[in-house]
Order: sequence, then structure tokens, then C-alpha cells
Amino acid sequence: MSLRICILETDILRPELVDQYQGYGQMFQRLFSQQPIAAQFSVYNVVQGEYPSDDLEFDAYLVTGSKADSFGTDPWIQTLKTYLLGRYERGDKLLGICFGHQLLALLLGGKSERASQGWGVGTHSYKLSAKAPWMSPVVEELTLLISHQDQVTALPENATVIASSDFCPFAAYHINDQVLCFQGHPEFIHDYSRALLDLRQEFLGEQIYQKGVASLEHDHHGTTVAEWMMRFVAHKPEAA
Repeated sequence: MSLRICILETDILRPELVDQYQGYGQMFQRLFSQQPIAAQFSVYNVVQGEYPSDDLEFDAYLVTGSKADSFGTDPWIQTLKTYLLGRYERGDKLLGICFGHQLLALLLGGKSERASQGWGVGTHSYKLSAKAPWMSPVVEELTLLISHQDQVTALPENATVIASSDFCPFAAYHINDQVLCFQGHPEFIHDYSRALLDLRQEFLGEQIYQKGVASLEHDHHGTTVAEWMMRFVAHKPEAA
């Protein structure tokens, strides 16, 4: 039986990137097709006000990355926060990536803000600080492609840190068996990261740009994280 995943897409890609990459919903569908747990996906662009009808049921709701700030005051962000809080209170499983990771932390009692560390770009490695039955396959450290200038600076009090680095102390967390979030982008591929770097070269500055480009020589654990996410959704604690 396939898991049913609702992807809440929180961005519209820049015009230069749409033809090749479509959107984050499509990128996640491509990513999840590479992991072993069967899943079906429905994509709703919440920036454009799209949400599933009340009669549809999903095993989890995934909030994508965005160029918007999780602490922003845009009306669509406020609508999304209300929607997600309702889902959380119903006991639905929630997944968050980058913007989604920050928004869910903020919504559930933590804090996210512009990071004093500056922009994180390229490939980044994290130490794993927790173990869980759904974290299979096992890796010694976690490496993901990143692109963010905001960070979670305080976690909700019931959250457990999964991955951290000096640059990003709260890079991944889970809240019991209900919420799982990552600052990095498992759905990114190297070519997309390079395209983002090239588009932002002048804005980032030469030093950060060159360091980011050089880091793309390293592989990343996007498909591993995709499998963790689907195992997290499928995991039933009472059956463990």
C-alpha cells in the first residue's frame, strides 16, 4: 500500500529555472521515486492559495523550501501557519524542509530568524546526535545540499535534535513521532545548487560563491533522507 503525501509547495521557482526543474513539488516527487517505500503525492502551491479539500486524507504533509522568510508576515504564510497548526493539533504527521523546517519550529514554540552566520550554500556535513528506528539506512554523518540565510535558533521544547554542525546547530529535529524537519535540501541535485549559486553570485560575494561551488565536488545523502522521511511516516510506535 502506498503512503499518501500532501506536498505544500511554498515557492514559485525563478523563471530561469522553471523549464528544467518545474518546482519543488516535482523535485520531491523525483527524489522520493528513488527510495524503496511506495508513495503517492499531491502537490498544492500554497503561495497561490491551493490547499487539499477537507475530504482528502493523507499520511503526512510536507512543507517545502521557499525564498520567503518563515518569520515573514505575508498573508499566505499566516494562512499556512493556521492550516499547519490545525493539522498538528489533529495529530497529523508533518515534514519540513528549509523554510518548512523553520516555519514548523516557529509555529510549535521555537524561534527562527536571519542567521548571524550568514549564507549557507553548497554541500554541508552534520554530526548525527540521535538515533531512531526510522533512520535507516544508517550513516555516520549526514551531508546535504543547502541554501539558506535563516536558521532555527531555538527549538520547540519537546523537539529532539537529530543533526547539527557549528554553522547550523539545529539542522534537523523531530518531535516524537509526529514532526520531522531538515534545514538541508534532500530534493536538490548538484546542478540545481550550481544554478542557484550562479544566479546569486554577485549577491553572495566571491568568497562564499567559490567555497560553495568547490563544495559541490562532494556527494550528499538526499536519497537517504528521503527514505528516513518515508520510514518516519510509515512508522507506528505502538507496533515497534
